Amino acid sequence: DDYDQAKQAFTSFEMIKDGRWFYEQTPREHVATKPPLVGWLSAGLFSLTRSWEVAWRLPSLLAAIAISILLFRAASLAYGTIAGVIALSAFGLNLLSPRLATLVRTDMPLALVIFLIGLLIWQKIREQEAWEPRDRIYIFALLTVAMLIKGPIVYAFLLPGIALFQLRAHGGTRAVVSADKSGCSHGAVSPCHGSRGERIGTTRRLQGAWPGWWPWIASLGVFLLWVIGGILFQPGFFDEVVMREFMGRFGETIHRPQPLYFYLPHLLHKFAPWSVLMIAIAIFDLASRRWRIGAAFQAMSPQTFWLLCWSLGGLVAMSLIPSKRVDRIFPMVPPLCLLLAAQIGSIFRNEQLRTRVYRWSAVALILSILITGGYTVAKVIFGYRDHRDALVLFARDVRHEAETHHWRYEVVSAKDEGLLLYLRRTHFIKPDRAIAEWNRGNLDALVAPAEKAPALMRELYGAALSQLKSNERKEEQGKRYVLITR
Repeated sequence: DDYDQAKQAFTSFEMIKDGRWFYEQTPREHVATKPPLVGWLSAGLFSLTRSWEVAWRLPSLLAAIAISILLFRAASLAYGTIAGVIALSAFGLNLLSPRLATLVRTDMPLALVIFLIGLLIWQKIREQEAWEPRDRIYIFALLTVAMLIKGPIVYAFLLPGIALFQLRAHGGTRAVVSADKSGCSHGAVSPCHGSRGERIGTTRRLQGAWPGWWPWIASLGVFLLWVIGGILFQPGFFDEVVMREFMGRFGETIHRPQPLYFYLPHLLHKFAPWSVLMIAIAIFDLASRRWRIGAAFQAMSPQTFWLLCWSLGGLVAMSLIPSKRVDRIFPMVPPLCLLLAAQIGSIFRNEQLRTRVYRWSAVALILSILITGGYTVAKVIFGYRDHRDALVLFARDVRHEAETHHWRYEVVSAKDEGLLLYLRRTHFIKPDRAIAEWNRGNLDALVAPAEKAPALMRELYGAALSQLKSNERKEEQGKRYVLITR
């Protein structure tokens, strides 16, 4: 499908079947363009569970659960339980998270790693703690994991936000805001947040978000070792991965380019109604300050400003890349949820605004349940109606027949890359070779597209059509498959 699930699933399948642990291929025998870490996870899970469906889908689901737990805990400790519940609801009840949590993709694991890095920076800023060598090792480890999931795209989600925050951090001395367990704030720089307030400490330079150069350079070095190995030992790696997959993203000829504003309306739509709630809170907060934007930024706590820089920096950087797809912006969703929690916490002392925002939040929660629930139910209903499981059922029946009769079988080249995985094969076979192998007696059965079957049958000695045929999926007219046996 458009989410390239078959390509991602095929990497771990090939690791187990063919021992390709570092440089895999796609079902069409092109070079796989993503680093292998998520494939390693799926291969390990298959070794434990012996189920490919579990091995392929569990990494994204576990990553989504981990983000949910971390997000709720961070938001609740900083801004109160109500803000934590709202942040958790915003992450779980939108049109992106449930979908990507169930797909065979790298987006959710990447979002988890990026969120861990941003959350560590957020905690350092909030507690006004200096960066220790241990912290830099954590950053290096997380950046390396991100590099081995999807390459240097992690830079686009973090470095612009860090740069924006550093401009403020280096702008001069200011009062340091630190956690106060007594429950309320002292001073006028930042309001009381939830169950944990904030107090004004000594006046000194604001702690920065920059952990130093070496974690970024060293993690890039690990990624470059994988790239250099691919260039040296994997034919076609330079053209397919370096030039087409990486460099081609910055051009407008290879991948489908989209306009600069592409991500903003999609994010507002996919993250609704929470995106509308965030905008409404910001407008009423500015109105209560008589539209003094400068005063609003001055009153904003450093950790909230980091969340704003993190979110906007990633949006701007990803928008500047011509090649765009909606799911690629997903790592921005967790920081937006934490920023929403910060907005909820910032209105704690304004009783009139707090009551209004809590009502809005309740309405947003109800709408999100209806929207996300309706979307999910509709997907399931349409899936059954349109026979989305046609290939799964067909392949399962073919595998059962092959095991029962001890058939040697192959799959003739087809458009559906997932067909190989459903039939547990590692490669397609071209029609000419299929005919030759069949007539030599080396094959007992062939799975072929229905439109190719008549031409094959004329060349295959003693061939007959089996009763096993795939149903035609409504949205993909003409994609039917048949089983040819002796």
